[in-house]
Amino acid sequence: MNLAAFPSSSTTTLATPATLPWHEMPLNSSATFSSSLLSRSLCASLRRISHMASAAAPTSAPAAAAAENGAAKAMEQRPVQVAKRLEKFKTTIFTQMSMLAIKHGAINLGQGFPNFDGPVFVKEAAIQAMNAGKNQYARGFGVPELNSAIAERFLKDSGLQVDPDKEVTVTSGCTEAIASTILGLINPGDEVILFAPFYDSYEATLSMAGANVKAITLRAPDFAVPLEELKAAVSKNTKAIMINTPHNPTGKMFTREELEFIATLCKENDVLLFSDEVYDKLAFEADHISMASIPGMYERTVTMNSLGKTFSLTGWKIGWAIAPPHLTWGLRQAHSFLTFATCTPMQAAAAAALRAPDSYYEELKRDYSAKKAILLEGLEAAGFIVYPSSGTYFIMVDHTPFGFNNDIEFCEYLIREVGVAAIPPSVFYLNPEEGKNLVRFTFCKDKDTLRGAVERMKTRLRKK
Repeated sequence: MNLAAFPSSSTTTLATPATLPWHEMPLNSSATFSSSLLSRSLCASLRRISHMASAAAPTSAPAAAAAENGAAKAMEQRPVQVAKRLEKFKTTIFTQMSMLAIKHGAINLGQGFPNFDGPVFVKEAAIQAMNAGKNQYARGFGVPELNSAIAERFLKDSGLQVDPDKEVTVTSGCTEAIASTILGLINPGDEVILFAPFYDSYEATLSMAGANVKAITLRAPDFAVPLEELKAAVSKNTKAIMINTPHNPTGKMFTREELEFIATLCKENDVLLFSDEVYDKLAFEADHISMASIPGMYERTVTMNSLGKTFSLTGWKIGWAIAPPHLTWGLRQAHSFLTFATCTPMQAAAAAALRAPDSYYEELKRDYSAKKAILLEGLEAAGFIVYPSSGTYFIMVDHTPFGFNNDIEFCEYLIREVGVAAIPPSVFYLNPEEGKNLVRFTFCKDKDTLRGAVERMKTRLRKK
């Protein structure tokens, strides 16, 4: 079936500051990006608040003006405050790169959000739900029709039958599924192992939970798991291992051998497994394997996913976590006090989306494969060292042929002088030096946008 059967509108316009997606919240451990923009915004807000308060008070105009100026001046001198557990997480790199892209008219191949719309049939289901009065609080762990649709899809994909009411929890995006899982199941001092580079919210949320983080680095060109290094890293303090497959930002897919090795470590050491599988329908060169389907793993695994990547509806923030009841209890406790419930009409529409025929997913994969080919061939022609991408909608490259010292320096040049935005992935490592030679591009854009970006890089980039 062609995707035309699920029509969507398309736009190639760049995002504006008012519409930039904020669902990715990268840390910035590799550079001291300026927070002056945030400071100015805060001060401007404080001035407006001060002005409103002065206007409401029965004081003379000169006195009010003096009070306003004094309050604004005092506020400007105060440092921005943040809890110690979040001090290291600076201004988001995605925001910085996207703002630079807008300033310089660059094509944004940085942030992982499509510049085209989701299927009409899903949006119409949301409108119908709203018109039918489904606009009040949903059941905390999800509306029954969506929980059932998630369970049906999970059975089809993994072969595992789960109870939609006891083992499926609907969250506000996968980011909240991650937060609910970590905050609901990890105690201060627990050790959690990540694979670097990693989706940035992992470390930030683990920091909020008071966890100790270890990172095992996946290295180019194939980003394979260093099995013996991982085995040595597991200790009596290890509470959980967190994986992401297909893997953002590398595009790697964990092999069955790697998953079975990790499973053995978890079972031998009584370790939990948190599996982020939001790109499961964007697996191009191998079948996606859900960790929960590995024998003996379902009882210790939380599987997290979302609607946004598969249906190009990242702004809806509909996600879920699937886990056995004894793990679901903890994550639901956290979920109850984070968001309590997720947008009701969008949940009804998500149920309709998940029940789309397999032909939808097949056409989705064909469409993204064609887009991937455009970007991959263009990056190679432009002179990058391009690494394999088996899944997701990202490609990692080595920028060193162009003679820059690090990824941030190169990405800033790429925006200013070439007119293309990418993401410097050193922010996805505990040790930023490990990522300084890499750059991440996304191909979740329409084909004309990708061709335009490729042409700019081919004609404007020069090796040094």
